[in-house]
Amino acid sequence: MTTISDNLQQRGLKLSHLRMLAALAETGQIGAAADRIGIAQPAASRLLAEVERIINGPVHERTGRGIRLTPVGEALARRAQRVQMELRDAARELAEVAGGASGHVRIGAVTGPALERVLPMLRAARMSHPGVTVEVTVSPSDLLCEQLLAGRLDFAIARLPDNPDRALMDFRAIAGEPVQLMTRRGHPLQFKPDLAAQDLLAFDWVMPGPDSILGRTVLARLRALGLPQPPQRLSTSSFLLTLALLQQSNAIAPLASAVADTFAKGTDAPYQMLKLDLGIEVEPYGLITGRGMSLTPAAQRMADMILPPIPTEPLLLTQKV
Repeated sequence: MTTISDNLQQRGLKLSHLRMLAALAETGQIGAAADRIGIAQPAASRLLAEVERIINGPVHERTGRGIRLTPVGEALARRAQRVQMELRDAARELAEVAGGASGHVRIGAVTGPALERVLPMLRAARMSHPGVTVEVTVSPSDLLCEQLLAGRLDFAIARLPDNPDRALMDFRAIAGEPVQLMTRRGHPLQFKPDLAAQDLLAFDWVMPGPDSILGRTVLARLRALGLPQPPQRLSTSSFLLTLALLQQSNAIAPLASAVADTFAKGTDAPYQMLKLDLGIEVEPYGLITGRGMSLTPAAQRMADMILPPIPTEPLLLTQKV
């Protein structure tokens, strides 16, 4: 049975064509794409012409600012990027096999799981896998998923984006994420008896924008409690800026419990959690990988150390009487 992929190969589609399409999708300009793959611009134009002859249709069109891929070109470029990612991972895997228990792993994580899951894994991996180096990127879920699809991460500990790209990724849920409210030590609300939810609205809140998962979750929970939107003069996804603002003002920040527990631990910690639980919990985060893609051995080892153990059925013993 002849497949479409067989037809493309028989018509002459080569790895050089795929490299060119992937570079063009990333740069939007033929010259820049040519530079990226190390060829001259006339050679790049010739590769594009060959692709269009092979598929019998245009893959790009000129715009005022450069090149725009056609729908057919975009589809082929996505596949080309995936092939390149697989080849890069294959090269890394071969190097790991040749070098024994070694390798380099690129992990993305949102802040809470970075502290609760990734950090303990890193401490354990230093002893159990000393030949593996790890690079960790901490960002919001949508940015991490973009980097994952671009091949800059092996896997992410995050949440799937609410857009069509989620169909390009596999997701294995790990845990939900409860949220607590944190302030600076000595905040007026820390001394208020019978603290109520309405008391929180007298102070500024600092949290990500309403389009973020945390922002949407917090606002939805406040609405469910019959409360208005809190005062919010600053929206930021920067964790460091959030901490700095808390320390220098009377602002309140909803943060993942793992984050709050880390920075409000101890009697001399500069931050404190408010003794009021609004019942806020962000949807579960999980292990995200490219759809159908295999991790390198080193990346799989790190992922296995992060994932919770799979529960097993208890062994039932029967007693003879």
